[in-house]
Amino acid sequence: MLKRSVKPGDGHPLPRFRWWQLFSRSVFHLGLVSPDGSRQTWTVDVRHGGDSNGTVLAKLYRDGVHEATSKLPATFTVPGGKIEVVVSGFGIKRCHYVTPDGSERQLTPDQASAEGRRARLERAHPVLSRAIGSASLIILVIALVLGVPQIIDEISHIPLIADNIGTFASPIHLPAWANISLVVATLVASTERALRLRYNWVLDGGLFDGGE
Repeated sequence: MLKRSVKPGDGHPLPRFRWWQLFSRSVFHLGLVSPDGSRQTWTVDVRHGGDSNGTVLAKLYRDGVHEATSKLPATFTVPGGKIEVVVSGFGIKRCHYVTPDGSERQLTPDQASAEGRRARLERAHPVLSRAIGSASLIILVIALVLGVPQIIDEISHIPLIADNIGTFASPIHLPAWANISLVVATLVASTERALRLRYNWVLDGGLFDGGE
């Protein structure tokens, strides 16, 4: 289980999920059969605000007991495969169980978490869920089309860049209130997609988190 950044757990119990942790904590579960035939529940717990040093960690629990801790991105070895955990600036973008033959499946979000509530909405109201997902995608595409030219324009006028490469004049110039609204809408849309573990390097901030 000890990968490059994985440390053994101290055996403390899995803390209960609290309502105020809705957008600051992600918890996912995976049921597996151990080599001796017993059924085990493996749980991944991520606090997006980080620990006391501000480092965001993934903690692994087996049947509610702390098994290991890792910096992110994390890879935990479990019976029959491994659990891969990756985050973006908006939440979890990958929490999957991967077997040696390459097959994989997403872990199940805890029902009390924001991801779990979003999954419950998808099961109970699939049409509404698809509409929300489509709206998020459209918002991010619009933000990309309207925002990127303005950003390039601003960057190109930095003296060092302007002197060596030249400047770029954006054909789009939105008023400040429109750009602020666009940023807010983008944050909401990307967060909604993160709750479904949907991630696209271009649309979901890959330029800022390294695209991992």
